[in-house]
Amino acid sequence: MDRRLVERAQDGDEAAFADLAFGIGDRLYAVAYRTLRDGGLAEDAVQQALVTIWQQLPGLRDPDAFMAWSYRVLVNACYAEGRRQRRWDAGLRLVPTDRTLGDATAAVADRDELERAFRHLPPDQRAVLVLQHYLGMTMSQIAATLGIPVGTVRSRLHFARDAMRAAIDAEARLAAGGERW
Repeated sequence: MDRRLVERAQDGDEAAFADLAFGIGDRLYAVAYRTLRDGGLAEDAVQQALVTIWQQLPGLRDPDAFMAWSYRVLVNACYAEGRRQRRWDAGLRLVPTDRTLGDATAAVADRDELERAFRHLPPDQRAVLVLQHYLGMTMSQIAATLGIPVGTVRSRLHFARDAMRAAIDAEARLAAGGERW
């Protein structure tokens, strides 16, 4: 991000903020969508985050930290949107898959299996997984972005991976018995 653009926006330049918002909007939406798993909720979260960023931008002490700070605002907006909508539970039904249909079908089945497991994670665990695996942030960058200790990031990643593994194992056991999850 261009530091001068951030500084101009901090001084109330609406055109500079519009340029900033245009420059980061797609990245914010991608993170929100991966966290919330719903396009409408992601759009609402991004809109709320941009409003909050505009309102709180004059108080940002380090213009070079704009992106990390923006991600923190966005993740908080995602948490709020998820709580407001209460759509974290997807209520999915298992459909057994035949893994012998070929590589493409197996890849799609694997992706769907991961998606179903991901939907069962709480928002704080989803956020750290998205920041690490989608944005490629290190644990210390995630900690700085979310304003939490590195140990908390490690803990959330650990529990998120364990929860996903358990959900996938449970799905496999239930699918083998033809039951619903």
